[in-house]
Amino acid sequence: MTYAEVIGDPIAQSKSPTIHKFWLGKLGIAADYRACHVAADGLADYFAARRHDLDWRGCNITMPHKQAAMALVDRLDPLGARIGAINTVARSAQGELTGYNTDADGFLEPLLPLLAQTHLWRTARIVGAGGAARAIVAALADKGFTLVLAARDAERARALLDELAPGGEHHTPPLSHFAAPTDFAFDDRAQLLDLVVNASPLGMAGQATLQFDLSHVPPGSTVYDIVTDPVETPLLAAARAAGLPTIDGLAMLIGQAAAAFEKFFGEPAPRQHDAELRELLTR
Repeated sequence: MTYAEVIGDPIAQSKSPTIHKFWLGKLGIAADYRACHVAADGLADYFAARRHDLDWRGCNITMPHKQAAMALVDRLDPLGARIGAINTVARSAQGELTGYNTDADGFLEPLLPLLAQTHLWRTARIVGAGGAARAIVAALADKGFTLVLAARDAERARALLDELAPGGEHHTPPLSHFAAPTDFAFDDRAQLLDLVVNASPLGMAGQATLQFDLSHVPPGSTVYDIVTDPVETPLLAAARAAGLPTIDGLAMLIGQAAAAFEKFFGEPAPRQHDAELRELLTR
């Protein structure tokens, strides 16, 4: 039976098998999707073995392999090459491995109605400088955002901006900057688009809570947290209580999975069932 899978370390928490198996069932495709634990020192052996497995259609890649996997494929999609991280590898019939980044499009998908509007100014406050953050920074820079990128390592954040969003008036405050209250007078004109994005593991089950005081959130901001376990993170709960629009991590997860699904199985994901899928993922 043909199959695809998701790899990472750890991997037990991944919701990808539930998503892909749901779509395979809806479409009646006789294939499987699995989770496979792969440690960093086993990554090269994993791809060497799967390359010769005629039933293997590819894999999704989660932490911490999104950058290391780039050196183990035969070619890179231009977007993946630019971002410097891949989250999907697809195998051709000839055994060629191509690396893609579907995180960027998956992240942008729930924002498309907002991005279709004209704005005087677009600003995003982003926490994190890992593989997912790279995709998010590249995606938002392409959409005309001024970026405020905060991470534990400020030098890494600055290097990321210099690489993926050169030339803009972007900023890299320390992560602690957002923990303390502020009385900054934000511009509250209606034609502005402000985002707050948690692109880090902070707030994930088993991780420290993200310390982000809501006084740093401009009026009318959309708060977006890519963490999926729990779906309702402390950041999203606080934003929702303050009356702010929110987007949870399932939106990005499902969006990026849909792009990968078509590469693996040759058919578009049946997105008309998203409400049912979300219910399944939040049980």
